[in-house]
Amino acid sequence: MPIVSLADAVSELVRDGDAVALEGFTHLIPMAVGHELIRQERRDLTLIRMTPDVIYDQLIGTGCARKLVFSWAGNPGVGSLHRLRDAVERGWPQELELEEHTHAGMAAAYVAGAANLPFGVLRGYADTDLAQHARFATVTCPFTGEELTVVPALRPDVGIVHAQQADLHGNVQLWGIIGVQKEVVLASARSLVTVEEVVDELELRPGGVILPAWIIDAVACVPGGARPSYAQGYYERDNDFYVGWDDISRERAVFASWILEHVVGERVA
Repeated sequence: MPIVSLADAVSELVRDGDAVALEGFTHLIPMAVGHELIRQERRDLTLIRMTPDVIYDQLIGTGCARKLVFSWAGNPGVGSLHRLRDAVERGWPQELELEEHTHAGMAAAYVAGAANLPFGVLRGYADTDLAQHARFATVTCPFTGEELTVVPALRPDVGIVHAQQADLHGNVQLWGIIGVQKEVVLASARSLVTVEEVVDELELRPGGVILPAWIIDAVACVPGGARPSYAQGYYERDNDFYVGWDDISRERAVFASWILEHVVGERVA
């Protein structure tokens, strides 16, 4: 698999109206891809992520999203996502539909999608108000008679993750704190992986996850592609940025000015 530019990968794989999942837990958050989606002015996206944080605030605030499927949203360790709140509470820059799940429900839905099953099964959702915000049903276990919750499988049009390394053949390895990156790539119709570096051959890491080239549609080498989150073994989390984002995102004009200077004005090869 050839290594392509980030701009070419997004142009080829992501279309207006797509359901797009950018996953990565705590670190390896695909920030650079989110910025490229903004630069290419993708619209009417259904954004999917277990823990939407700053990059989803930016995507929502720039008008890329019509719907958010999630299980927690916020600026980690700081507070609210002001652009998300503005969209939900005041419809700016446009109204945003919400579909809210638990972490367990989202994980089960991704696993079902990865396994090409119609739904995921879990215990939960009963006696909560999630019925107002989520799609789920109940089934009776044919073996025990227990009533269980089922959630429809998540099958994004495009699954996007960031990782540490790819080899020359397009195989990818990520390590450290792992979320649902493997599942989202397997569940998605198309997949894009950005990496910190391309190496001749992958050196297997304890606890590492290998994504083989045959399940990936495009690999782009984007050093620093997870900043201001971190990539284990490459750089640390920029905590000051997350704190500063609270003020940047609070007012529409300040946010728009920041996007123009730091995102729209940047180009990634």
